[in-house]
Amino acid sequence: MDVGLLFGLFALLFLLRVPVAVALALAAMATIRLFTDFTLPLVAHRMFASLLSPPLLAIPAFVSAGVVMMHGGISKYIIAALRSWLGHLPGGLAVVTVGACAIFAAISGSSPATAAAIGAIMLPALLESGYPKRYSMGLIAAAGTLGILIPPSVTMVVFGVTAEESIGDLFMGGLLPGLGLATVLIFSAVLYARVRRFPCQPRTSWPERWRSTAKALPGMVLPLLILGTIYLGVVTPTEAAVLSLFYALFVATCIYREMSWAALRQILRESVNISAMIYLVIAAAMVFSMYLTYQQVPQQIIAWISEARLNKYLFFLATNLMFFVMGTFLEAVSITLITLPLLLPIIKALQIDIIQFAVVMTVNMELAMITPPVGLNLYVVSSMAKSRLEEVVRGVWPFILILVGFLILLILWPDLSTYVPRQLMQH
Repeated sequence: MDVGLLFGLFALLFLLRVPVAVALALAAMATIRLFTDFTLPLVAHRMFASLLSPPLLAIPAFVSAGVVMMHGGISKYIIAALRSWLGHLPGGLAVVTVGACAIFAAISGSSPATAAAIGAIMLPALLESGYPKRYSMGLIAAAGTLGILIPPSVTMVVFGVTAEESIGDLFMGGLLPGLGLATVLIFSAVLYARVRRFPCQPRTSWPERWRSTAKALPGMVLPLLILGTIYLGVVTPTEAAVLSLFYALFVATCIYREMSWAALRQILRESVNISAMIYLVIAAAMVFSMYLTYQQVPQQIIAWISEARLNKYLFFLATNLMFFVMGTFLEAVSITLITLPLLLPIIKALQIDIIQFAVVMTVNMELAMITPPVGLNLYVVSSMAKSRLEEVVRGVWPFILILVGFLILLILWPDLSTYVPRQLMQH
């Protein structure tokens, strides 16, 4: 009954439009007050202790690097270079959109930031070239989800801290799936353009291609700097995050010289807002998780799984359905922090590779970004396009089916997630 009260209070507060972090904390603290002898100082101590993990420092650094890219001209020049090379292909602008989202994802680690940065430039270009507005909005919202799959990923950082797994290994696990999903989205864009017979863009001259590439090169080095230093063991993911921020600031201020003091204030404001939201959810979810652990809910779930004799495929089916439902009203960090502590013992009992599960869970979180009513990318694109949310949802449904199909592939083919980390571990 007390666990039911915990979730019931949380659901009630959420329906009353209380922010997720506050709803989590209030529901957990009310239940703790009624059914345990935990003191308020102990609860406060646990909340602050949950934020003392050094890997969590990567979150504000990666978020800030993404915001700097958006305001410092880096994303603009990367898009211009991709457009000069790929714009003349069937569906060229759509291909450029997906490619730019993939590159931006390899820097920011944030899905809404990716959709906002690339969409601000590519949405007007897509509409001007005759692409349907509904399709253009759906494409940007879906391609923006690459921000939490292609490393670095804020969601992977939270997963690694919660599961006490190597964040570097989790990043490696997301590399092939992230590039694979980008390829699938590009293929769908080309196919759609051929079926709808969209006009191709004029082919850019070779001198212009080289000029735009040279201009974009300082920014395009950034993903290689982040991933290369992590893979070579030169820096930790946290150090790579800080390094990426300073490099992005250097490029924006000293090379492109497009970042003013006013823009710096805006960058600081956006970075602090996003990071503070994530940290508040982490602290609140720790209290939520603390009560569930006190009531031995994880042990009860393991006992139920054991009695039901579920195999790993039925477990994946059950968790994917749960993630999909939760994704309609919660964002990725909240879902990860609420569910992962409960699922970890079952994952180990069923001998599921933790990296495969992390990637599968992250793709589920991608779906959460584009499923109504609380898909963050839907609101980003809706605001940017000045369209109703319903129109964005109609445009994104085909891409939801693509992500679901890709999710099934990840479950049936574990090597897609585990091959790169396994090879790196051997060396």
